[in-house]
Amino acid sequence: MVYQLFHPRSFGRGVELKFLLVMLLFASPNFAQERKVDPTWLHRYVPKVNETANSMSSPSCHYRPIFGEGDSDARQMQSVARFAELTIDPNGSCQAVLHDREEDLYFVLKGSSVLQFGNEKLPMRTNDFTYLPPGAKHLITNSGQQPSQILVMGFKVPAGMAANQQPAHPKIVNLDSVKEETVSGHPSSVLYKLLAGSHNATRDAIDEASVLSSFFSMDFAPGGTNFPHHHEAAEEIYLVIDGEGEMVAGSGRDGVEGRFPAKAGDAYYFRPNCTVGFYNQNKPEAKSHILAVRSKITLPKDDD
Repeated sequence: MVYQLFHPRSFGRGVELKFLLVMLLFASPNFAQERKVDPTWLHRYVPKVNETANSMSSPSCHYRPIFGEGDSDARQMQSVARFAELTIDPNGSCQAVLHDREEDLYFVLKGSSVLQFGNEKLPMRTNDFTYLPPGAKHLITNSGQQPSQILVMGFKVPAGMAANQQPAHPKIVNLDSVKEETVSGHPSSVLYKLLAGSHNATRDAIDEASVLSSFFSMDFAPGGTNFPHHHEAAEEIYLVIDGEGEMVAGSGRDGVEGRFPAKAGDAYYFRPNCTVGFYNQNKPEAKSHILAVRSKITLPKDDD
C-alpha cells in the first residue's frame, strides 16, 4: 500500500487556515503543560500546614490537614480519608462526628484528652492510641490546662466490604507498653512496635480494623534502614517524629532510589507501588523515630 502526502492548499484556503491553527496549537510550548501528571508521592512539613475547617473543628479545636480531607491533593487518596493533626485548646472541645463508611484511628502526640464514646468518657494521654470502627459517634475534648495535639487518621471502607462490628468500648493502648521487635524481611537496625492492624491478624496491640492494615512505629539505630520497598495494593504514610535522615520516595528508571532530606515534622504519602524507605544518619547516638500507617486499596478488576 502507498501512502500519498497531501498539502492543505489542495482543499481550499479555509481548510488551509484551520490546518495552520491546529499546527500552531500543537507547536505551542504551553500545550504540553496543560495536563498535570498525578504525583507518585506527596510531602508536607506539618508545622507549615495551614489550619482549615472540617466537621470536627470548632473555635477551640483546630484541624490541620496533612493529607486527605482539607488538603489540595485529597483526590489522590484512594483508601485514606484523612491524615491530620488536631490541636485542642485548654478546656476545649471538638465537634462530635460519625462516619458511616470510615474507620478512625487516633494517636495522642502531646498532652491529654478525653474520648467521649457513647456514655463513656475515656481519658487519653501522650502516646495513647485507639481504633474506632465505622458508625461510632464520638468526640474529643481537652480538660487540661495545656493544649493537646492528636494525630487523626481515617480510612474509607469501600462499598461491598463488611466493616468490623462496633466494640462495646474502644481499646486504648499506650505506645510505651508495646514491645519492640524486628520484622521479617527488614534489617535488625530498625525495631518496630506493631500498634494496630486488621481484625483477622493477631500480631498488633489492636487488631480490629478492616481497611487499615498496619499502624506501627519504627526506631532506627544510627545508620539504620528499613530497606526501600513497595506495596502493590496499599497506600502508606510516614511521619518523622524525631531525628534526621533521608526519606526514600520513588526511584528512577535505573532503579536508584530517590532520596530526600527528612527531619522531625516531615510527612510523606506514598501511593501504591511507590518505593518507600528511610535511611537514618550514620552518626553516634543518631536515633530516629517514625510513625507509619498503611491501608489497603481495592485493585481494579481485569476486564479480559
